[in-house]
Amino acid sequence: MKTLRYLLPCFLFLGILGCGESASSDEAVNPPNVVIIFTDDQGFGDLGAYGGVHVKTPELDRLAEDGVRFTNFRVAQAVCSASRAALLTGCYPTRLDIRGAFGPRSPHGLNPAEVTIAEMLGEHGYQTAMVGKWHLGNRPGLFPTDQGFDRYYGITYSHDMWGGHPEPHMARIFPRRVALMRDSLVIDSLASFTTLTKDYNQEAVSIINDHDPAAGPLMLYLAHSLPHVPLYEDRTYAPATGLGIYGDVIAEVDAGVGEIRRALAEKGMAENTLIVFSSDNGPWLSYGTHAGQTAGLREGKGTSFEGGVRVPLLTYLPGQTPSGKVSHAPLMSTDLLPSLAALTGASLPEARLDGHERLADFLGQSEGPSPDAYAIYWIEGLDAVVSANGRWKLHFPHHFRSLVAGQITPTDGVPIAYFQDSIGLALFDLVNDPFETTDVKDQHPEVVSALSDRADQFRREMGDTHTGVKGEEVRVFNR
Repeated sequence: MKTLRYLLPCFLFLGILGCGESASSDEAVNPPNVVIIFTDDQGFGDLGAYGGVHVKTPELDRLAEDGVRFTNFRVAQAVCSASRAALLTGCYPTRLDIRGAFGPRSPHGLNPAEVTIAEMLGEHGYQTAMVGKWHLGNRPGLFPTDQGFDRYYGITYSHDMWGGHPEPHMARIFPRRVALMRDSLVIDSLASFTTLTKDYNQEAVSIINDHDPAAGPLMLYLAHSLPHVPLYEDRTYAPATGLGIYGDVIAEVDAGVGEIRRALAEKGMAENTLIVFSSDNGPWLSYGTHAGQTAGLREGKGTSFEGGVRVPLLTYLPGQTPSGKVSHAPLMSTDLLPSLAALTGASLPEARLDGHERLADFLGQSEGPSPDAYAIYWIEGLDAVVSANGRWKLHFPHHFRSLVAGQITPTDGVPIAYFQDSIGLALFDLVNDPFETTDVKDQHPEVVSALSDRADQFRREMGDTHTGVKGEEVRVFNR
């Protein structure tokens, strides 16, 4: 059992933390179920509710109509493992000594000493389950069941990390098959992923159907492997959309959202369940028509521009979230864990968090600024800082991968080559220029100075390979 900072009764959480308007006394006695649906490489524009016409997402659009749609939500880093670590721990991945995406043979993963959402809620009486892509460790001691999940079904790394990778030099370094796990045991060896999305959806529904509310509320984390490439579709599960394979894959994800909501309703759990839907980062643009879209945001996965880190976010909690609300509150995935603690009355982890309690903002009840600016790292380099009000983004000099402007072409799943580009010190006004096209640093020197000062603090804490600074507060995991 991991050390928790304090054990306060729920009424103290609601009073002292100022959550009285966001969580009622009934919820203190009967905390809500939590369902987090996290897709892979789904871009900001890959939902109908966000203006996407290349996809059909009726269930997700209905979720947006019932709850809150966010326009200013970011992940901590635009790559698989790092993004998932931030979501589950409330910490920058750089602070946790996590960078990039772990390979199947990597000895590293999320340090078991770190406290995940599952562990935090499990200590508070929740039954916890995970379905899908873990990507935070592929060794005994690093599996989801070692990090607070009572049940697990899925694969522990990306499904492109196998012998069928479209690039021969990559295919040679990966295993020929991908292990499918139940809890901590391998139950199958996959060489095709045609039914993977359907299987994940059905497993999630099964977990809901099996849940005994008398044993405590449910926390379910469904982390889809797709629309990350390679793309697979099951025409027997969801009819073809006529929009190509990417549209068909999104349709399967969308169908699962409807199935989960119906299962919650049939179980009598819907009225007391928070649903959170988001993506781990923006689209992998080099895959052309096998990749998603950013709704015009600059660049995509693997960069610190908005197309890489700004992703969809939908939340819905009956009786708490206003219907059809569009929120511009600046939020980051690191803010989810402390906000769930405030909602449920769970105790926060002892170790320092980077996220902040933003429950009223997550529920669409307010649109306040963050208590702090947000750091945007790529691997171990501090690429940018976003101001607390979400308006300003200061990029520091760094290289990044890019494509010829507008290059979205048929690729049949084979990636287009990137070229290396670079940016100098540049300030963007994201309110008036969300596409990061016009540098306004000369017009706003005071903003540049303030964000530069905050960046120096981030560097002192977590380091920065761009400037050669070694972080003083990185929690190194020596396995």
